[in-house]
Amino acid sequence: MPLVLPKLLSDGMVLQRNSNIKIWGWANAGETVEVNFLGKSYTARPSDEGSWEVILPPMDAGGPYCMEIKCAHHTTVIKDILIGDVWVCSGQSNMVLPMERVIDLYPEELEDCNIPFIRQFTVPDRYHFKGPLKDLEGGCWEVLGKETILKFSAVGYFFAKALYKKYKIPIGLIKACVGGTPIEAWMSKEIAVQFIENPEELEKLKDDSFIESVKKEEEAKIKAWFDYLENNDIGLKNTPFPFFDENYIPSGWKPVNIPATWKQMGLDSTIGAVWFRKEVNIPSRVAGKPAKLYLGTIVDSDFTYVNGVLVGSTSYRYPPRKYNIPAGLLKEGKNTIVVRVISNDGNGEFVKGKEYKLFTEDYTQDLSGQWLCTVGARAKEPLPLQTFFQYKPTGLFNGMIAPLLNYSIKGIIWYQGESNTDNPEGYCEKLCAFVKDLRERWKNNFPFLYVQLANFMEPKPQPGDSNWARLREEQRRALLRLDNAGMAVAIDVGEWNDLHPSNKKAVGERLALLAQKIAYGEKDLVASGPLYRSMKIEGNRVILEFSDAGSGLCTKDGKMPKSFAIAGPDKNFVWANAKIYGSKVIVWNDSIQNPVYVRYAWADNPEGANLYNKEGLPASPFTTEEEL
Repeated sequence: MPLVLPKLLSDGMVLQRNSNIKIWGWANAGETVEVNFLGKSYTARPSDEGSWEVILPPMDAGGPYCMEIKCAHHTTVIKDILIGDVWVCSGQSNMVLPMERVIDLYPEELEDCNIPFIRQFTVPDRYHFKGPLKDLEGGCWEVLGKETILKFSAVGYFFAKALYKKYKIPIGLIKACVGGTPIEAWMSKEIAVQFIENPEELEKLKDDSFIESVKKEEEAKIKAWFDYLENNDIGLKNTPFPFFDENYIPSGWKPVNIPATWKQMGLDSTIGAVWFRKEVNIPSRVAGKPAKLYLGTIVDSDFTYVNGVLVGSTSYRYPPRKYNIPAGLLKEGKNTIVVRVISNDGNGEFVKGKEYKLFTEDYTQDLSGQWLCTVGARAKEPLPLQTFFQYKPTGLFNGMIAPLLNYSIKGIIWYQGESNTDNPEGYCEKLCAFVKDLRERWKNNFPFLYVQLANFMEPKPQPGDSNWARLREEQRRALLRLDNAGMAVAIDVGEWNDLHPSNKKAVGERLALLAQKIAYGEKDLVASGPLYRSMKIEGNRVILEFSDAGSGLCTKDGKMPKSFAIAGPDKNFVWANAKIYGSKVIVWNDSIQNPVYVRYAWADNPEGANLYNKEGLPASPFTTEEEL
């Protein structure tokens, strides 16, 4: 075989400083492989299977450099190499979420992102069930700049930038994350079998023909479902003008207010294609200019037209609908906006609390309010279910993590958990086992920094239970068991109506604070918000003590602490009064004379949770219950 290098070892790579560096690959058995780097030469002989490796000694940060690797009649030169710190960015969609999705909030970043000493390698999405793979399917190192910033993980970008601004050391990000994935998908088989209900499924998943048959059958059903809508949608077939045509005159359409749910619009549980239409008047000074169209988020998919021209389409519910209207399309006077929405299961919605507007730099027209609506086609059944094999246990470890294990790293940042909220019990054990296994496989007790789940969904007026709160508690308890680890609290940066909140800057920078303390040795730095440590009961008062209180506890708004609940032995929680004394909080409710338990911010979206330290970092939600 010719000389072959793993995809990670390529132009623009960042190698880990102050650590042994493995350079590896494949070549013909019996040949000698020579690696030349920084004036020194290293040699290796491939095994009978063709694999080889050399170990470079620890080196200081620097670059750019070149590396020459050769054997027999083949020579490869890797250019533009930096030596710095390498961080793996992993987890699910909130780590995947690119700067493109949030750049509107941070336009200044486009003017401050030409930092060639920050690079990102995007690991291609790939699941594999027959065992750990040796290499990735593809990928390349990209240098941070205006042309590439939109591809960077938003959390990773703000994390890397904060560290680079502080230390001026090259930062390499290896982005290995897939939306919607539970933690089990990222586990090795040896760990996953301890936690999954049906270990025998792992054997079935090794059968490619089984996976292909399932995919083929499901894809055929899904295609038939969409084909039915396409073939029966009166809006697409209407003559002489389809519903999206600007010359179509709506007849029999009913007025509805947007944003709203299907039920609020009187559509009940309509499954299928529903059309929405709005006429807007555009002044002469805007006519012909390029513009933007924001339509919040829509459940589930949409096709959006302006004056009969398709300006955008989104195939699933979560991305914000931000479409460009090209120059020359808007005209003075009447313009039409038409949206064809596909509801997969009858729970369609234009999500409230989002922006609905058409705008240019100096003009904005609000699009919320009255629209016209009609049903184009009704499906007989919901969209058929699809098996997401990338969610299955071990698949992403084998396909996306195992090929990284030879690459020296500084640490991992991890944002995951949303997909485990249906069954939060035991997540602490899963996370701890996962981290221990990765460290053993990397042969490196690296820092593991993770994000506690943000607030999400509608606030509730009374104390109650919450799977999201339970998952956050499992994450908090993992912090007590993991060494060399940190947890970034995000309970104040979520959005009730968005699983993917936009404030990724706070998340990335809080992870960077943890890195400064844990990975870079700034031991005196306050890098976390208050963490519950212990409780003491005195009469009908509960005294709570916190670590990471910094220079003192406070509330963000200067008011009394909120979102505390208290209960007696019956665990019937009621809202509690609270006062701050230094690094302690005293909690009580006069109706609870024998208090036993306290909870803080225990809800999907704990509205009003306002406990912070004076350094501006929020307290983690918690419960004092030993058993959940």
